[in-house]
Amino acid sequence: MLSLLAAIAMATSAGSASPTLRLQPQPGLPVEQRLLAAHNVERSRVGAAPLAWDPALAASAASYGPALALLGRLVHSPRASRPGQRENLWMGSRGVYSPEQMVGRWIDERALLRPGIYPAVSSTGQWEDVSHYTQVVWPSTTRVGCAVYSSIATDYLICRYSPPGNKDGLPIPTAWLR
Repeated sequence: MLSLLAAIAMATSAGSASPTLRLQPQPGLPVEQRLLAAHNVERSRVGAAPLAWDPALAASAASYGPALALLGRLVHSPRASRPGQRENLWMGSRGVYSPEQMVGRWIDERALLRPGIYPAVSSTGQWEDVSHYTQVVWPSTTRVGCAVYSSIATDYLICRYSPPGNKDGLPIPTAWLR
């Protein structure tokens, strides 16, 4: 795991504009390690403590994959079915995106973040445009569990976070804006 974090950290120092390009795929490692490392590289960049992998959250995330595939679009699971958790969702063409690129799409939302009090922190005026990113780096979140579910044509990434982030009324740390 340490070598994975070191490899990604070295890749991020290259200074490319897009996080999806900076997070270098590590195909020899388990998907879980790759997803966790992609989260933790960005958390480290903003000074947030690393997340720990939570198998129960991962199992919870995996259980929602078939429902997403049936829907064929992204719809958050009911909050009542995941108490004490937040959820990030992503979808793309099957087999095209690496785990690092999937998480990197959420990290790309940082470009739309502006100073303020959550949820009024998006330069577009739509909090949803930055909410995946803010959950990835939310400082009081300590655990994550994710699953990739594949249908015939689509990969779905479901990540669950605890304790939940994106709390209304809290200011955005300035480190997130760099």
